[in-house]
Amino acid sequence: MKNGFRQSMAWLHTWSGLLVGWVLFLVFAAGTAAYWRPEITFWMKPEMHAAALQASAQPATPQQQAERARQAIEWMQANAAGSPRWFIALPSARDPVSTLMWLKPNADPKGGRAVRFGEATLDASGQPHASARDTRGGDFLYRLHFDLHYLSPLTARWVVGFCAMFMLVAIISGIVTHKRIFADFFTFRPKKGQRSWLDAHNATAVLALPYHLMITYTGLCTLMFMYMPWAPKAAYGEAGLPAYQAEAFGGRPGNAQPSGEKAPLTDVAALVEQAQRRWGGLAGRVMVENPGDAAAVITIARQGDGSEMSLRPPSLRFEGASGKLLGAAGEEPGAAVHTYNVMEGLHTARFANAPLRWLFFLSGLMGCAMVATGLLLWAVKERPQHLKALKRGEKGSFLLRVVDGLNLGAIGGLLVALPAYFWANRLLPVDLPDRANAEISLFFAAWGLCLALGLARPSQRLWQALLAVAGALLALMPLLNAATGGAHWGQSIPAGLWRVAGFDAVCLLLGLGLWAAVRWLRQREAAAAAASAKVAARKTASKPASETPKAAPEPPASAAALPAIAPESPATP
Repeated sequence: MKNGFRQSMAWLHTWSGLLVGWVLFLVFAAGTAAYWRPEITFWMKPEMHAAALQASAQPATPQQQAERARQAIEWMQANAAGSPRWFIALPSARDPVSTLMWLKPNADPKGGRAVRFGEATLDASGQPHASARDTRGGDFLYRLHFDLHYLSPLTARWVVGFCAMFMLVAIISGIVTHKRIFADFFTFRPKKGQRSWLDAHNATAVLALPYHLMITYTGLCTLMFMYMPWAPKAAYGEAGLPAYQAEAFGGRPGNAQPSGEKAPLTDVAALVEQAQRRWGGLAGRVMVENPGDAAAVITIARQGDGSEMSLRPPSLRFEGASGKLLGAAGEEPGAAVHTYNVMEGLHTARFANAPLRWLFFLSGLMGCAMVATGLLLWAVKERPQHLKALKRGEKGSFLLRVVDGLNLGAIGGLLVALPAYFWANRLLPVDLPDRANAEISLFFAAWGLCLALGLARPSQRLWQALLAVAGALLALMPLLNAATGGAHWGQSIPAGLWRVAGFDAVCLLLGLGLWAAVRWLRQREAAAAAASAKVAARKTASKPASETPKAAPEPPASAAALPAIAPESPATP
């Protein structure tokens, strides 16, 4: 620390943010979108919009919720009888349909979601939305932000946890480094190059600083038992973590084991009504283990109503054959368990009402901007040294070229890939086999193409092109929705279908924002070119005629055959 503690923290802040910044941008962007997970999924199923326009906006009654549970169980018995486990998400204010999922018999545990699980959606009459297209919707973005899709879940969560720890270090070291951090928040100096990028980075970091600290720390807490499993293993021996979680959160260690003896399932609707009377609220989820077996277990969880932050609502467990109450969990959690539940709840924000969810969403967007401006700021600071080296005839910075390419691919590429995912959802044939995975494949194809272009030729023109494409795809989303069977603004706004109208509006605003960025980049490029031309003209006019350079001699054939080297084009917008 020969340069002092604060300078050392500045070095730590720079490198802890740069080394994992591209992964963090993906995590922030996908996690921010996941705040509207049910709304995104609904928008991506336009076949359901017409029914929603006619449906009542009134919340379900306990009797209606129990009837929905009965309909879902009957459908499962008819279509997923051989499954060892059923999952039913009952209707809520944000998702007014019943979502069914079941574990396929003899499914490969290492297979993907489509291989291991079946899914269906039931409307208010208990009938499946047979015409609704196959899509992962907002669930893909939610899982992407911590499972990274192509990695195994365990590997991905270690990678994300590693990056989150670096993020926490970057935040704390950034606070230490900036002694005028709150004063800098009110300072923005446009058209000042590096100073402007630093001001933008400071403003987006400080304005949502409590959110950045909370979301990073709680993200680590949600997977703390995976990162630090030694205490439960030491206390519970071979039983380990499952035994600890069963005692702390209720339930049994592991899954219920079948007895091999067949037995009909009890009336689940009656159990749902019993649970709702006990809680004074609606049931939200039903899980059935070993349906049709004498050892079947039914778990009913309460639906969150926003009155508490916990991600683990109270639940009741019943014998599947007799309906006997086996136990309750989460109704009176201890202080430590309640603290952990609140940490999980804060991270996912499922308790939040609409205004608070908008605040989380806007804070997440500022987190994306903070990470992006930090990555671009490093390139802006390094570029003068790179250009000086080129003028001296030396090699430029290879690291700068790599960072420029990764910035283009990770930031600009993801801005293109996200709307491309929505466009793929609407343009692919509805009956395409394995359609949900085709949408995801096109998301990664668009992103991979942008990354390849960025690494091959990083330049400001490519920034403009990527931002323009992303802006067009986003701004035209309302027209795409109207043209492909969705509820357009003329239908969704009068009917109060804000899930659709709001999605279209947010996409339009984001697209216009990106177009404004492209316009600003082009104006700045034109101004820089005009200034360079003026300087060159002044130098030429000030030279005496005797100093006018003579014509260069004809180059040898070997030199004339060499291609001309284009001047280096800055890749940072």
